[in-house]
Amino acid sequence: MKILVLTNLYPPHAIGGYEERCRQVTDALRDRGHEVRVLTSTHGLAAPADEGRVHRRLRIHGFFGHPWLGIRRLYGLEAHNHAVLRAALADFAPDVVHVWNLGGLSKALMLTLQASGRPVVYDVSDHWIARSLRADVWLRWWNGEAGGAGARLLRGVLRATGLAALVRRRAPFAPWAGLRFDRIYFCSDALKQITVRAGWPVAHAAVIYCGVETARFARRPADPRCTRLLFVGRLNSDKDPLTAVRALARCAQAGRTDLTLDLYGRGDEAYVAELRAAAAAGGVADRVAFRTAPAAEMRRVYAGYDALLFTSAWEEPFALTPLEAMAARVPVISTYAGGSRELVRDGENALGFAAGDDAALAQQILRLAADPVLRVALADTAEREVVARYDLAAITSQIERALQEARP
Repeated sequence: MKILVLTNLYPPHAIGGYEERCRQVTDALRDRGHEVRVLTSTHGLAAPADEGRVHRRLRIHGFFGHPWLGIRRLYGLEAHNHAVLRAALADFAPDVVHVWNLGGLSKALMLTLQASGRPVVYDVSDHWIARSLRADVWLRWWNGEAGGAGARLLRGVLRATGLAALVRRRAPFAPWAGLRFDRIYFCSDALKQITVRAGWPVAHAAVIYCGVETARFARRPADPRCTRLLFVGRLNSDKDPLTAVRALARCAQAGRTDLTLDLYGRGDEAYVAELRAAAAAGGVADRVAFRTAPAAEMRRVYAGYDALLFTSAWEEPFALTPLEAMAARVPVISTYAGGSRELVRDGENALGFAAGDDAALAQQILRLAADPVLRVALADTAEREVVARYDLAAITSQIERALQEARP
């Protein structure tokens, strides 16, 4: 099967887990004998480049530090992106187009895909439809939702003179109802329902969870201790490591002064300073460490800890970090926010607490630290489930089936 992958960013020019997951699935599909070409943006490059089966030719608008353009210059960017996509469809002639993240890309590319008549399957693992699609500047302008009186006058002139039809041929636009998601899957039911509530016609969508390469994670050895706590993620308010720091202080007040917390991640200097201040105010500054490690090294890092604190406070679609810890046999204490409520079963495969509640998190830390039988039971169940349900091979099979079923 010939698969054209369309996405905004692609490693190594990437910012997070979505892009890495795209690369992993793309590589896995190639390993299964499929011919896969990636069409992505020039983000991180000075000029377009073709790197074997990865073609970096599209232009980003507004996102990731790229400038926001006025409507006239935006027309040039839109026309360019549509021309690049049409050329890729004609040259590669894919059996199916696998669309990942269009954040920062022309959402009207969906119209060119629809016009091509080729099957399209959307993989949605963040809020680019629910929260960003209606913010697309090009489509908002043509739908009369952007610009003032001058914009209304210009749209009227373009339509009256027939120039709008010429523009549409190079850079399509349409009412919001013209955007279709005939074949689509989300990484969690939580994200699917958020998108449904935003008014998009995706109630028919499937759910295919994110996967991890479970065999690549070092396993935590049997150890009677439970003192080394771990946080992994961006150091910002959405991920809420502040709750982890405050929970550690509560545990110290309860007499567990042997607990330590290592924070793996980067963040804004002001927020990191807030974390340090909270640790000092709680009397645990000497037990909170700030660290970083590349993704490959993190596969070994987890096994050196006794519990992962996953404190995410936003409607995260479906986080990989808890899965990675489970693959490493590290007990997880997690919020129920977003897709996590579909993973976490308190007392069975993890411990749960309400986002932002540092007192509840402290109680769960103390519960885990005091019960070695519970720690082993959680690790056993979580490892068994992550291998059976969330291993990348199993998830790739589900995605492969979705792509195959899209073909006529």
